[in-house]
Amino acid sequence: MNWPAFGTFGSDFMTSTITIRPAVIADLETLLQFEQGVIRAERPFDSTLGDDPISYYDIKELIIAPHILLLVAETGEQIIGSGYARIEPAKAYNKHEQYAYLGFMYVDDAWRGRGVNQQILDGLKQWAKSQGIGELRLEVYQHNQSAIRAYEKAGFAKHMILMRIGLE
Repeated sequence: MNWPAFGTFGSDFMTSTITIRPAVIADLETLLQFEQGVIRAERPFDSTLGDDPISYYDIKELIIAPHILLLVAETGEQIIGSGYARIEPAKAYNKHEQYAYLGFMYVDDAWRGRGVNQQILDGLKQWAKSQGIGELRLEVYQHNQSAIRAYEKAGFAKHMILMRIGLE
């Protein structure tokens, strides 16, 4: 499949250049570490997570599936961030037939707050549009205020609240 050009972006952090590109199998080791970083960051917000070791993603599938784009941000040869868009069918009652679900949004600690996540989001938006998708969705824990602020800054709005009750 031909991917749209995602580009290279200037960065104000140590005058490094950040490149956004599709992930490849050679990135797997780093992406597995990022996955554990996501889990560590989310564990305080979710008492339902099982004991370690756990895994959220089939990262190889995220790399090779035609309806998913997994992007990485890199500077030099260091991968510093990730995120994917997965095309999903919408509910039969929605105006749109499909949307893109975003996940695995992760930025290395040293690069947080420097626009890396926004650059990944921009690449995912560009790809979703190229696939004829007009809506992006994601999930974020309600108490993860820093993530909520970042997504709101990127244009996302709260839409639906998932509620639960434990019956233990």
